[in-house]
This record gives sequence, C-alpha cells and structure tokens, in this order.
Amino acid sequence: MNDLKDVYLDQLQDLLSANKQAKEATRKLTLAAKNEALSRALERGMDGIDDGCAKLKEIIAAHGADPEGEHCKGMEGLVREARAHAIEEDFGSDAARDAMIVTQYQRMAHYAIAGYGCALAFATQLGLKDEAKKLQDMLDAAYAGDRTMTEIAESEINEAAA
Repeated sequence: MNDLKDVYLDQLQDLLSANKQAKEATRKLTLAAKNEALSRALERGMDGIDDGCAKLKEIIAAHGADPEGEHCKGMEGLVREARAHAIEEDFGSDAARDAMIVTQYQRMAHYAIAGYGCALAFATQLGLKDEAKKLQDMLDAAYAGDRTMTEIAESEINEAAA
C-alpha cells in the first residue's frame, strides 16, 4: 500500500467480498423469516447487494485490479454470528427469531455502511467523481435498507416478540 488509491482499491475489493458473503447470509435469513414484510425487505436487500456487487466489480475493473483480490474477514465473522444466532439457534416463537434476523441483518448492513462511507471519502479525495456518485448511491441504498428494517421491527416484529 503506497498511497490512498491503493487503500481505496483494497477497500473496494474488501467490500465486494463482504457483499458476496452478506448475500448468502441474507438468503438464509430470508428462508428463516416468517414475517412477510421482513421476508420482502430481505429479498429487496439481496437485490441491492447484487446491484452493489455489479457496481463494485465495474469500478475495480476500471482500475485494472482483480475484483476477487480480497476476502473480508470482518463480514465472515458477522455471517458466522448471523448463522449461529438467527438460523441455528432454537427459538420459542417465530417473532423472536424474526427479531434476531433483523438484528443480524442490521449488523451486516452497518458494516457495509461503514465500508461504503470510507470508500466514498477516498473516491472524493482522489477526484473520482463518477465512482463517488456510484458509491454514494450504494451508501444511500444501504442506509435505506437499514431504516426499513428498523421500521419493520418497531411496527410489527418487536411487539409480537415481546
């Protein structure tokens, strides 16, 4: 790592790896979810992850770097937690499992928000306006997904789980 561009490309590769891992975990969370609004939101989340992966691959390739150059250990841990706490855990009610699904999904989303925010700051500093716009769109989508999960939890799931 010699300069900010090297850091930027490394973080884009890390984000791509994180997204791929998060998509697989989200697929499993979707299968486990019982609340209809939650299931639909998770499905939209997978669509958003696919969109993010495509944009990240495009940006990375434009710099001549290998999109598959990193494995995100941070997301690996979050995925392991999601599996242990929301999928493999025994629950006394579907609503309690759904509440845990929201929790685990939001942890992964917050990791993505942090990654997109850093990458956006780097792209902006490097004067990469088109890439910064794409990253801003991805960051906005991650925030929107997080807000949707909060709304579903607060309006339906948490009360049912209580």
